Amino acid sequence: MDPTVFTLSAFNDTMSHRVTIFSLSLLCYSLILFINVSLVVIIILDENLHEPMYILLCVSCINGLYGTSSFYPKFLFDLLSSSQVVSYGGCLCQAFAMYSFVCSDTSILTVMAYDRYLAICRPLQYRSVMTKKRLSQLVCISWLTPFCIFSINILLTTRLTFCGTDIQRLFCVNWLIVKLACPGTDTFVNNVFAMTTLSIYTGHLLFVVWTYMYVVKTCVKSKKDRAKFMQTCVPHLISLLTFFVIVVSDLMHMRFTSKDSPQSFRNFVAVAVLFFPPIMNPLLYGFKLNKIRSRILTLVHVRQR
Repeated sequence: MDPTVFTLSAFNDTMSHRVTIFSLSLLCYSLILFINVSLVVIIILDENLHEPMYILLCVSCINGLYGTSSFYPKFLFDLLSSSQVVSYGGCLCQAFAMYSFVCSDTSILTVMAYDRYLAICRPLQYRSVMTKKRLSQLVCISWLTPFCIFSINILLTTRLTFCGTDIQRLFCVNWLIVKLACPGTDTFVNNVFAMTTLSIYTGHLLFVVWTYMYVVKTCVKSKKDRAKFMQTCVPHLISLLTFFVIVVSDLMHMRFTSKDSPQSFRNFVAVAVLFFPPIMNPLLYGFKLNKIRSRILTLVHVRQR
């Protein structure tokens, strides 16, 4: 059958605390919007920040806004609703947005690692390699590749016949939608495509490891490079490690954890990627990078006067 709606059953254990969760979620989403929009505006308006590292940070903030906006408005609405359902088309759209957000973030963090590698290990070639054109191409690839991959992924899902409508999640996930396919339905192509996608983005992470091996090796030799590493690479490494741990934990938890584990814990693991990186990354870079910190302090000082 072709379902009209899917039910998000992970809300069952949250309804008794819906007011508290709604208030905290609304505060969290408002904070994400304020911090990320502020940083994007600061970087766009200040020509001194029109450098690859800051532009990539701006792109990361925009991607964070895209990902969180695909979750929080619907989540807040569901908390106020008597039934937590989503249309078939809406569920596929949300699954597409969530997956493309995570994979775009992986690609952007990878480009950031490449940028730091060039700046520290190939400083004389940096300006000739990381041109505006090259940066634009890398940003477009970071966004368009996940969009193309998951467009195909969603199209493969639409060909399936479903015998269930219960998604044990606070939001739609394509892997769980595929699991609702009727017994005997051929999901082989879906699974192969999913594993191929996972391999592609695992390759991104391996590339990051490779770049940082050379970055650390170079920084050990120079005090100046060590200072640059502490200022620009440490925020990126913290962002990367946090993102990696959250995503891997969610994947492992979704595929291998017993259903007997507390639903509240499963919900926390599921939404962590929509809470920690979008708040932590702009704050981390905003306080660590001198130019952004100086610009923020200047704006605060002007406003106080």
